[in-house]
Amino acid sequence: MKLDMGHMRYLTADDFKVLKAVEQGTKNHEVVPTGMIHQISGMRASSGTNRAIGDLAKVKLVAKVRNAKYDGYKLTYNGFDYLAVKSMLNRDTVYSFGNTIGVGKESDIYQVSDKNGVAKVMKIHRLGRTSFHTVKNNRDYLKKNAHGTNWMHLSLLAAQKEYQFMSLLYSKGFIVPQPYDNSRHIVLMELIDGFPMRNLRNHSNIPKLYSDLMTFAVKLANSGLIHCDFNEFNIMIKNTVEDSKDCGFVVIDFPQCISIQHKDADFYFQRDIECIRRFFRKKLKYDPTPDPTMLDEDGYGDGYRYAYPEFERDVHRCDNLDELVQASGFSKKHPGDRSLEEAVDSMRNAEYNSEDDEQYSDEEEEESEDYYTESDEDNDSEGSTTDEEEEENERIIEALSKGVGNLKMDKLGNYILED
Repeated sequence: MKLDMGHMRYLTADDFKVLKAVEQGTKNHEVVPTGMIHQISGMRASSGTNRAIGDLAKVKLVAKVRNAKYDGYKLTYNGFDYLAVKSMLNRDTVYSFGNTIGVGKESDIYQVSDKNGVAKVMKIHRLGRTSFHTVKNNRDYLKKNAHGTNWMHLSLLAAQKEYQFMSLLYSKGFIVPQPYDNSRHIVLMELIDGFPMRNLRNHSNIPKLYSDLMTFAVKLANSGLIHCDFNEFNIMIKNTVEDSKDCGFVVIDFPQCISIQHKDADFYFQRDIECIRRFFRKKLKYDPTPDPTMLDEDGYGDGYRYAYPEFERDVHRCDNLDELVQASGFSKKHPGDRSLEEAVDSMRNAEYNSEDDEQYSDEEEEESEDYYTESDEDNDSEGSTTDEEEEENERIIEALSKGVGNLKMDKLGNYILED
């Protein structure tokens, strides 16, 4: 799915009122009734609401659903993008848009600039991309949620979680990008002058780079967190090293982090370590072995006692970052958002193939070409509303048209019927 902001300049304040109304209605409704959109938007005349809906539909920010039981619309990913970007534009954290930097398993990456011309990275979370292709069964949990949790909402939660992780880690001195802003499913962060480690074939000091990466994983774990996707795709190699203290790399991508108290912490930590070992072994022909004659245990690889870290031997808690960000597994009393946890778990366990990036992008673009989207009756994999929800929707629509007194609005702008 490509980010196209070409229509942003032509949208009016009323258009955004209506677009926000569709977003609010989506919290409790798979398809938001037209009458409800008008009520939430606060527009004076229904004709103005209908005009705005028509304009938004023309540029595919909202979509009408085929075979729906009532007249209504749903928010598209394009519409979700516009709402998030508009918030950043209003805060002056973003001013202009550049080229696509890359397409990840569950995200799109763009280069943008602020009003001062400072280049930044905009990461747009799109949960469901990998899950849709490789772990479709994990979508079943969507049907269990009475409020119809969808992938946009989960993308929003993932972006908020990553921004939270990154802000805390950056403040603690970890070598991660500086976070600037977060809006809905978008995270704005520092642009790293470098390239993904997967493209690295030569390095001036391979043993040091190896040891520094292993030390980073241990330092992170000692602070209470395990990356869970620590590999050549999520490590940026800097083009310029400032001084001898600069390790020369930056670690990215954090929404799937877990606590060292997680029941599978040992497994994920060792998998992260093995990913780095495998890359160095295959691409850089570097595969150190343990040397018991060495006494230095402050690093890993040649010249050190251990070739690589082990969870039981090397991880010793010295901070509680996992508790501060309520990372998955840190406490049974705080399980976090179950829907997000199940979706992110698919990210931790999905097999990654860089050749799939274009396939994801092309297929999603094809899906967004149509003005209409198929109803849930035709596509069960997307989740569907229950009979009780449909009945409640119809009752709400009837209440809107007749002005029934027991219809009220909650703090999120969702309509509810009081008994």
